[in-house]
Amino acid sequence: MKITEQIKQPIAYEMELFEQKFRLSMASKVALLNRITHYIVNRKGKQMRPMFVFLVAKMLNNGEVSERTYRGASVIELIHTATLVHDDVVDDSNRRRGFFSINALWKNKIAVLIGDYLLSKGLLLSIDNNDFDLLKIISVAVREMSEGELLQIEKARQLDITEDIYYDIIRQKTATLIAACCSLGAASVKPNSSEVETMRKFGELIGMAFQIKDDLFDYGEEKIGKPTGIDIKEQKMTLPLIYVLNNCTKKEKSWLINSVKNHNKDKIRVKEVITFVKSNGGLDYAISKMKDFQQEALNLLHNYPESPYKASLQLMVNYVIDRKK
Repeated sequence: MKITEQIKQPIAYEMELFEQKFRLSMASKVALLNRITHYIVNRKGKQMRPMFVFLVAKMLNNGEVSERTYRGASVIELIHTATLVHDDVVDDSNRRRGFFSINALWKNKIAVLIGDYLLSKGLLLSIDNNDFDLLKIISVAVREMSEGELLQIEKARQLDITEDIYYDIIRQKTATLIAACCSLGAASVKPNSSEVETMRKFGELIGMAFQIKDDLFDYGEEKIGKPTGIDIKEQKMTLPLIYVLNNCTKKEKSWLINSVKNHNKDKIRVKEVITFVKSNGGLDYAISKMKDFQQEALNLLHNYPESPYKASLQLMVNYVIDRKK
């Protein structure tokens, strides 16, 4: 059995029901809208976000979920999907998970309107049910994701960022969404309890580890063969590179910055950068940091009684850093 299926096992029923509720939450009287949302629903990814919501809720509530849990999972999917549709427009991207993006098939104007529609659907789902606490969790996440993206754009121009700024960027850009899923799961069954913050922290730590793992893919792992260097081509600052930049000689530093800034399309130069980062401990350092975040996340689960849901969350934490793509 694949590890993702194993993780999903204790929430298989909820995930099935969630699918139906999620489809309904997108419905509209406009045929074009329904055609596009149908396309979106049928091309979903691994569905890690709703999985976090249900696993956390069931772990904290003796295996029970509430209607609020389903709404929380639907809202986060609606709003996250809205941000992805808008991202594809911003990045002028034609593919999403191997399929055509909305803007590739229906053009930018419709894609932006679809994103707005999904966002409003998510907000209304919470407001109509007085789930203001859930709405606040999600709204904070969206604000932070936008800030994180803008912070990254602002800092990328300088290419000379500290490790702390890097953590700020990934905390907002990547970790905040997983944090929101976990705190939503907690708030849906234990509103206003200390668990909401504990689970938010748990999700944030997983998100940090997840992003560092993504950084490492750029340098190629034995499993996936050749290094990609895509982040270098896009002048993205990743942890292995930041570590080496802050721990090499002045001369090496200016060579590295010049390579990333002015020679990022030169395949041979990108390879040289990858080799330099590897041989100067960049990867080892990033791996050790990733494992620190992983361990901190696992420590937060220690105090909870053993259950299939807790076991799945532990599997999920390990999957985040062991995944091959």
